[in-house]
Amino acid sequence: MDTFGLKIIASDKIFYEGRCRKLILPAPDGEIGILANHENAVIALGVGDARLEHEEGQWVEIALGEGFAEIVNNRVTILVDTAERPDEIDVHRAEEAKERAEERLRQKQSTQEYYQTQAALARAMNRLRISQRKK
Repeated sequence: MDTFGLKIIASDKIFYEGRCRKLILPAPDGEIGILANHENAVIALGVGDARLEHEEGQWVEIALGEGFAEIVNNRVTILVDTAERPDEIDVHRAEEAKERAEERLRQKQSTQEYYQTQAALARAMNRLRISQRKK
């Protein structure tokens, strides 16, 4: 099967750089699958789990924050807030972040603070969901 170049850049590091056979990304309206020779596109990404197959049958799960993916000439570049493997997730810290976000939602907030709190809660819940899969 053909491969394509993939580079995942988080705000603090280059998370992955190499060849990929299949890629499944979280989008605001569902999941998007990418194979070799995909048409050129720019795709918004939502908080969720991504999966990439770099070798036959070897999938890697990734907890992604918001960002976008650019597909040009059989190369995919992904820019996201955060990218973590399940074994990199600090479950205790994610649970604390979830509790803080839930507490802030119970308080009166401006519209902007509300959306920021919703985003923080979504990130924490995604990290917890991904970390449960490693067990």
